Amino acid sequence: KMLKTEELVNKIIEALEDNKAHQIIKIDLRQIENCFCSFFVICHGTSGTHIAGLTDAVEEKVKKELGDSPFHAEGLNTSRWTVLDYGDVVVHIFDKELRDYYQLEEFWGDGISEEIPEEPSENKR
Repeated sequence: KMLKTEELVNKIIEALEDNKAHQIIKIDLRQIENCFCSFFVICHGTSGTHIAGLTDAVEEKVKKELGDSPFHAEGLNTSRWTVLDYGDVVVHIFDKELRDYYQLEEFWGDGISEEIPEEPSENKR
């Protein structure tokens, strides 16, 4: 089961990277007792359109490659903060202002954070 969860996290990150999400952070919450999920993936987009595109890209890639759909998706009409809940993995896609305001990374500071390095634009496939 854990292997599948990590595979899911990796697919989510790939979809975000392919669509130029900013400051992708993976937080491993497995050490936190009674936490409702195993991983958070947090990033931000540059506009409502970009955030909607990132949300769609994650859903499409995960569905196509792993056959999974989120149990729950929220904020899809606001385009400033969308949440995709895959059970063990919860994805937060923000606009920069809201991300800075809510600082989820700080709130979940007990988790193990890993920032995914951003590739220079010219290296994008």
